[in-house]
Amino acid sequence: MDALALEGRLVMRRLVPAIALCALASAAAAQTVEAPTIVTHRVTFEVVSPALPDSAAVFVAGSHPALGGWAPDRVRLSSRGGHLWRVTIKVASGSSLEYKYTLGSWEREAADTAGRAGANLVARITSDTTLRTTVPRWRTGARERVLNGQVTGTLRVHHMPERKGVPARDLTVWLPPGYDASPARRYPVLYMFDGQNVFDPATSSFGTDWAADEAADSLIRAGAIEPLIIVGMASTAQRNAEYLPGPRATAHLQVVIDEFKPFIDATYRTRPERESTWIGGSSAGGIAAFMYVWERPDVFSRALAVSPAFQAPAGSGLALDYVATVRAAAQAPRDARVYIDIGDVGLEDQLRPGVDRMLEALRAKGYRDEVELRFVPAPGAEHNELAWRRRLPAALVWLLR
Repeated sequence: MDALALEGRLVMRRLVPAIALCALASAAAAQTVEAPTIVTHRVTFEVVSPALPDSAAVFVAGSHPALGGWAPDRVRLSSRGGHLWRVTIKVASGSSLEYKYTLGSWEREAADTAGRAGANLVARITSDTTLRTTVPRWRTGARERVLNGQVTGTLRVHHMPERKGVPARDLTVWLPPGYDASPARRYPVLYMFDGQNVFDPATSSFGTDWAADEAADSLIRAGAIEPLIIVGMASTAQRNAEYLPGPRATAHLQVVIDEFKPFIDATYRTRPERESTWIGGSSAGGIAAFMYVWERPDVFSRALAVSPAFQAPAGSGLALDYVATVRAAAQAPRDARVYIDIGDVGLEDQLRPGVDRMLEALRAKGYRDEVELRFVPAPGAEHNELAWRRRLPAALVWLLR
């Protein structure tokens, strides 16, 4: 599963940590505005499982806060007898839900007759609804890890020690074709968050990487983008605090500027000026990429903000509102370029209102569509690396044009 619940990423798929979003105070409204009426619907989840005794504890986990943010043991169904379990929640009309059933852990998730765990179940709610699922078997033990992807080109890994309270991590550097054969050439650099998920399925969280190496290699060879260096900065157990607005994110930004970037510029033939220094990420990494360009445009000039968490989803109980920060800014960074996209399934659907408000705020600050700003809606897209992989080539072409 894949989830920023709002993150370990923002969709869980399986054990993505739920995003502990940092608080940001919103600007007080100048006048009282009547709150819009929110239409809600009852959603009843029913599981039929002849293989289980009626005393078994069955849970539903999913992308919506009412489904526990993908925690496998938080939302329990009640046994109704006859191998039937049921629970009812309320969600806003139009909500897109991703969900799965478990027996209390991801080692015991619902499976098919062959014992294989399936994809996330998906439903868009437009009326009171009953979602019934028959589960013939339940997994026992960890799911077999299946790798989806490969490594293309030259990767070099550098271990960066702890600096200024920011934990140690690896920097994985992808070099473009022809790098060693062109010793006089210098290259722009794209830094990317969650670096373990960028190039190699073997190191990625769920066995699927962004395939940034394949995308860049193909685009460079086709002449669609100029050759560039890509640096994947691995995330740590403190990921959410480092990526979402707050003091730890500020400290992480400073280490990237003071330690990581100078190391890369000294080790590789880069073009170190801001015009050739770019930053990208998804989910919490998406807002971090945007924040780096917004707050340090003297260092970073372009942001790849994929499925970004600009505001906490409604009903999550979390306080995150970077839209308010942008609206309150005296001026916007100029000569910057921002790419933003979002899907509409599960967590993507919950993040979309924050994306829409951010687009409005940026346009109000003078950002022009297809000049400083590009927005790409992705119908049918989920919140995971496979979806981001599919959108990356076109995003790179626009960002690097």
